[in-house]
Amino acid sequence: MQDKFIYEYAIIQFAPLVERREFFNIGAILYSKPKKFLALRFHIDEDKLAAFKSEYTKQELEAYLKAWERICNAEPKSNAIAQMEMPDRFRWLVATRSTIIHSSITHTGVCEDPEKELEDIFERFVL
Repeated sequence: MQDKFIYEYAIIQFAPLVERREFFNIGAILYSKPKKFLALRFHIDEDKLAAFKSEYTKQELEAYLKAWERICNAEPKSNAIAQMEMPDRFRWLVATRSTIIHSSITHTGVCEDPEKELEDIFERFVL
């Protein structure tokens, strides 16, 4: 187990009407402190979006998720949250919120390669 590292992840969900508590998965975010890794992947299924009869467009949701991506990447020209330490950025992104885009509870695991693990989680729960 010496080559394995602890990670945490959450599934990113879209809830067109928060009050109805209906959602579908649109992404995954993974953080590994030992590997200094924080990233997310997202995909918005247009058929699911249409089935939910959402007032939000795919482009609007992607813009919101790209802001999350900038926070993960700590882009210097992004907002103040992007300038926080990596663990704090992850905690902010996965904090419980009542918005159209939110995350599931966090889960933990161990892996050798966080990038590969994120791709596996993304394929399993989003695609």
